[in-house]
Amino acid sequence: MTEIVKRFQSIRKLTEKICAPLKVEDHVPQPTEFVSPPKWHLAHTTWFFEEFILKKHLKGYKIFHEDFSYMFNSYYNTIGSRVLRTDRGNMTRPSLAEVLNYRAYVDEYMCELFGGQLEQDCLGLIEIGLNHEQQHQELLLTDLKFILVNNALFPVYLENASLVNTKNASMGWVNVPNGVYAVGAPNEGFHYDNEYGRHKVYLSNFSISKSLVTNGEYLEFIKDSGYSRHELWLDEGWAWVNQNQIQSPMYWYMIENRWMNYTLDGLKPIENEAQLCHVSHYEAAAFAEWKGLRLPTEFEWEIASELFEWGNRWEHTNSAYLAYPGFKRPKGAVGEYNGKFMMNQMVLRGASVATSPNHSSKTYRNFFYPNMQWQFSGIRLAKDE
Repeated sequence: MTEIVKRFQSIRKLTEKICAPLKVEDHVPQPTEFVSPPKWHLAHTTWFFEEFILKKHLKGYKIFHEDFSYMFNSYYNTIGSRVLRTDRGNMTRPSLAEVLNYRAYVDEYMCELFGGQLEQDCLGLIEIGLNHEQQHQELLLTDLKFILVNNALFPVYLENASLVNTKNASMGWVNVPNGVYAVGAPNEGFHYDNEYGRHKVYLSNFSISKSLVTNGEYLEFIKDSGYSRHELWLDEGWAWVNQNQIQSPMYWYMIENRWMNYTLDGLKPIENEAQLCHVSHYEAAAFAEWKGLRLPTEFEWEIASELFEWGNRWEHTNSAYLAYPGFKRPKGAVGEYNGKFMMNQMVLRGASVATSPNHSSKTYRNFFYPNMQWQFSGIRLAKDE
């Protein structure tokens, strides 16, 4: 029991540490629908423990505020109605101070819960809650970066916290022979429901790059009119480029004839040798086409991941986000966690420099719509042999 208490306290403190460099005003804005304000993240991760654990497993628990379930529920229809996602930035009330009081209140009663005898289903929910908060810690960083870049001052979040200047340690290719391989999560340890259904797949002989695509390599794509050559793009990607006038990865700016990059350390010149970041699946697929190569499937990535270093960027794959054989949604609200999003999204594998400590594995299946750029995402290429 001591270990899970330490993990709980450590993870909860890290969320607040991420927010510590922010001004009070930084906690509120929502520049676009897919970004949530930091104040909302602080409250929602707290609501998860209150709603799923304390209300059901701590006798006599009194909710902190009767309106908070409505305000900080994310997408759980089973729980009830909620504030529209687009309106999260309109919540000037409750104040940041009230939200921090909410966190302290729930933490106090979680400690009381830990003092008793916990049943296995409660421990399972706590484990989900901890991993859920770790997911939101990464979302906090991605969201606050988008919030800050929409400030004309290009403000610094934290000095020496760029997160986009990592470089490749290895070069070349590794070959994986054809064969039947087992993929998916093993039964031991924590994994999300979308990782289960361990099964076998046949893979043809392929090679995969030891290195991620760099800024310098991607600049060559841009210089070769990559964003204006329709033959390189998927049809939906070509429409996205033209409708939104996309000409570069997110956070790149041409200033006085020089490419600059907004980072969490402020506006910086592009580093050619740094690993590319903040590109969509559409851009990744177009770049691969330009190189005469391709993106790996998620199963190729999983099997080959023992042969290269990963963890600096979420890596685009050419796999749609679908259920594994035998997948079944858990009953109740927890069943809404992953399964209902298995449509029109693509799988990314690995982890990123923004991923929380001890929250990555080779079977982890991240998923986003193919036009999304705001995650710390990059490109690893593959080829048939």
